[in-house]
Amino acid sequence: MDTHPALSRLGAMIAIATLGLACAGGPPASPPPPSPAPTTVVLPNGFTVRVEPALNPLEQARGLMFVEFLAPDEGMLFLFDTEEARPFWMKNCKIPLDLVWLDAGFRVVEISPDVPPCPGDPCPSYAPSVPIRHVLEVNGGFCALHGLRPGDQLLVVGLPPHPRGEGMPG
Repeated sequence: MDTHPALSRLGAMIAIATLGLACAGGPPASPPPPSPAPTTVVLPNGFTVRVEPALNPLEQARGLMFVEFLAPDEGMLFLFDTEEARPFWMKNCKIPLDLVWLDAGFRVVEISPDVPPCPGDPCPSYAPSVPIRHVLEVNGGFCALHGLRPGDQLLVVGLPPHPRGEGMPG
């Protein structure tokens, strides 16, 4: 049975390509590692906030600077190694924020509501009246909308490992 010359050439090219791939060596490419699960904060009322963890000094210094829009279910969670009455400022922030001051177990210690953006110097600082361990930043008015108040316990899910591997709750 005769085959068409073009089909014979095509078959030969497929065979050569297959042989070339088989001889290329090494295992087949593995799929990329799965994305880490997002970090979320669950409020006492069950509402879930997707947060960007701020783990190191660079991320913490940048915070939400230059962010022009924050979805109602988004925020930033600042994770620190020690308890201090750390001041925050709103330099280069574009939107008002609620600052939720948290203890080491993610219990709400204080709330600074509707902290306004600061377009230029000098910018005031905002600090809790007692030492805190972590800070949750969410849209201004968020805490009032969700009834969040001092004493409330937050649940943090998907907390990434701390860069130094110390001081973070599990």
